[in-house]
Amino acid sequence: MKHKFIKVLSLLVLFASLGVFFSSTSINARAEKTYQIGTDVTYPPFEFANKQNKYIGIDVDIMNAIAKEEGFKVNIKPVGFNAAVQSLDAGQIDGVIAGMTMTPERVAKFDFGTPYYKTGVVMAVQKNSKIKDFKQLKGKKVAIKTGTAAAAYAQSIQKKYGFKTVTFDDSDNMYQDVTTGNSVACFEDQPVMQYAIKQGMKLKIVTQPANQGYYGFAVQKGKNKELVKKFNSGLKKIKTNGTYNKIVGKYLGNGDNSKVKGKTFTIGTDVTFPPFEFANKKNKYVGIDMDLIRAIAQEQGFKVKVKALGFNAAVQSLESGQIDGVIAGMSITPERKAQFDFSSPYYSSGVVMAVNPKGNVKSLKDLKGKKVAIKTGTAGADYANSIKKKYGFKTVTFDDSNNMYQDVITGNSAACFEDQPVMQYAIKQGTKLKIVTNPAESGAYGFAVKKGKNQALLSAFNTGLKDLKASGAYDDIVAKYLGTDQGKKIKASDDSSDRTFFGLIKQNKGALLSGLSETLWLTVVSIFFATIFGIIVGLMGVVPSKFTNGLSTTIIYIFRGLPLLVLALFIYTGIPSLTGTKIPAFIAGVVTLTFNEGAYIAAFVKGGIQAVDSGQMEAARSLGLPFGKSMRKVILPQGIRIMIPSFINQFIITLKDTSILSIIGLLELTQTGKIIIARNLEGFKVWAIIAVIYLVIITLLTWLSNWVQRRTKL
Repeated sequence: MKHKFIKVLSLLVLFASLGVFFSSTSINARAEKTYQIGTDVTYPPFEFANKQNKYIGIDVDIMNAIAKEEGFKVNIKPVGFNAAVQSLDAGQIDGVIAGMTMTPERVAKFDFGTPYYKTGVVMAVQKNSKIKDFKQLKGKKVAIKTGTAAAAYAQSIQKKYGFKTVTFDDSDNMYQDVTTGNSVACFEDQPVMQYAIKQGMKLKIVTQPANQGYYGFAVQKGKNKELVKKFNSGLKKIKTNGTYNKIVGKYLGNGDNSKVKGKTFTIGTDVTFPPFEFANKKNKYVGIDMDLIRAIAQEQGFKVKVKALGFNAAVQSLESGQIDGVIAGMSITPERKAQFDFSSPYYSSGVVMAVNPKGNVKSLKDLKGKKVAIKTGTAGADYANSIKKKYGFKTVTFDDSNNMYQDVITGNSAACFEDQPVMQYAIKQGTKLKIVTNPAESGAYGFAVKKGKNQALLSAFNTGLKDLKASGAYDDIVAKYLGTDQGKKIKASDDSSDRTFFGLIKQNKGALLSGLSETLWLTVVSIFFATIFGIIVGLMGVVPSKFTNGLSTTIIYIFRGLPLLVLALFIYTGIPSLTGTKIPAFIAGVVTLTFNEGAYIAAFVKGGIQAVDSGQMEAARSLGLPFGKSMRKVILPQGIRIMIPSFINQFIITLKDTSILSIIGLLELTQTGKIIIARNLEGFKVWAIIAVIYLVIITLLTWLSNWVQRRTKL
């Protein structure tokens, strides 16, 4: 019986082992499935054979990268474009990636993955040819490649322009037909033509890209849905991790990026200009501008450190050399071009007027005698100022968009002027305004560097921008925040729908704690140095020396008389302009508070000592004590008791004054509030939360002040 049991058990173990083996084999087979992918044979830079006869190129590398990300294998079969399409149609291969433009006819016949490259058709001629446009093709021969979008475009216009076409199966023979003079021109996809010219082909492009479209990965209609899903997932991953940009840059070139490669550049931006720049829930800056500069940096091999300073502070910091560049929805104007060097335009916009839907303003003519809100330094402000005399309105200026919008919502201003995409985004986010004018003063946004400086960075930006536009990555970035031209809605922020006070606190507690921590740290460090500075200057005012007394009075007069905002900007942007030395924002903030708060401390140190009865000093001196010892042993102990409450009050004042330092980009509590509002536009609630935080801290410090005052009473 025992032996039978052992035999049965052994059989069960054997069957279980076989089951595990076959199951494991099946899983491995599925995991390592190999797909047959057809491609062209001569379509550089998308697919071509290198010296080792190995197929490489943008398409091949993208397919291999996606396969690696998604855990499957591919066998690339270079069979030629027409043969690849026919093989796919017959089910002999699983997919085709061959610079295949997604046309309506092809979409009807095949299933396509997410578009992976944007392209357009250009016409190329011999280098010394005088042909510049289609009109000069009449009666002449033009070379085209079979089955391509370029061939379809050429055939669609050949009757209009009266030329004949001669067809080739590969690009090289098509090019040679033009260089030898048999044909006067050829039609080709832009990146392919650019690559050929870069490789030494003696041709030149004479037209702008036409018939623009996208390349797509294709599978048989209704088949291989899992492969399409894997392709789309993998494409998204390699775009996110930078692999896609590296592949495109490898073949289309990154320009001469040797001067910027590996370097880190400090880039200034605005704090409240969604959808171009704003902070998400993780307090990371995102938006069209942010995604664009990061994508270009990745593609060109350099790094960026983004500093959210606010528009005015960013421009002033660039002028003083504190930062290397500015990208902040900055319109390219003649005045700014005189001061800065700009990149190629990366976005076109126009100014619109927005009003309260409940108001009676419907056009510019309705503004007569009313107030209009504008934002400092923007194209919207320039436009408003240029027409205010004509329409008879007054302007009131704000440093950020949210406060400008709120001024209109509350009825203090009748309207505001803003760039169209920014205004549209704000309205989509729930801002209760409506646009009542068509875009005016259309202009372009540009990336700026200081005049004559950082030319390598500017060149890298232009090259990277060109590559991103060519690859379609630029369109992906814009569509992510504004939707596509096909009418998708503008993307809302990634905030939760809970907009209650507790909901906002929960969503932004990390940012609020970080801002509070920065505020407290800035206050403690500043009050420490301000106390030392104030005591020294205060004592200088009471020593028996007219020179030091006068110097003390002068220092107190200067630093108490200067507005804190002016002093902060002078230290952060003014001094670097004169010396060429960068000052970190935190150090600039500490120095600003040290001088300003130290001057007030000096005043009450001086006053506290002078408040001690003069007879005390006379008595001490009459006992034979020198001045220094009399001051330490007799006067200061009494003066300190008088001064202590004032010290704590100054601590409270310093805490509040840190909010002004948001002007130089310090991410303290007030700046954090601006960033949160830029994302969710809940100005009233966020400022109420910030106010409560300040009040709690100040209340605690006030209790401390009262306790110390009671303990030190004479």
